[in-house]
Amino acid sequence: MTVEIPVTSFGTARTDAAAGTAPKKELDKDTFLQLLIAQLANQDPSSPMDTSQMMAQTTQLGMMESLSEIQASSREQFALQMRMASADLVGQQVTWTDADGKVQSGVVDSVDYSGSVPVLAIGAEKIALDSIAGVRPAGSAPDAPETTPETTPATAA
Repeated sequence: MTVEIPVTSFGTARTDAAAGTAPKKELDKDTFLQLLIAQLANQDPSSPMDTSQMMAQTTQLGMMESLSEIQASSREQFALQMRMASADLVGQQVTWTDADGKVQSGVVDSVDYSGSVPVLAIGAEKIALDSIAGVRPAGSAPDAPETTPETTPATAA
């Protein structure tokens, strides 16, 4: 079945684009409903749209909305995990590579959540959470060997 959409429905999109608004690159439920209404309004009365096709399209719309909700929920969950992870770093010693390629280290003083990625304050430095390369307990030496029972000197009895 051929779907013809009136030219006037595209006029606003051109006006928006001319006004500086970028056209949408994704189909959303509003676009889907506009297309379905245009299809129903312009169908041949002697050969109407099959109801099973309409049900399939409606089901696809419902699935698309559900997937959109899951995606939004996943984004929120990831943002919360980043906030929790960055909060746990306060008081910890972290390492990162600066703009000159030099490995730096310092203790996290605070966290700023104003951006999309939490920013750690380490002294005067502001480091994005995703730039952190390592974490150690505060006060531990960067290259201190781990102590195991085999390497710990025995105490004199």
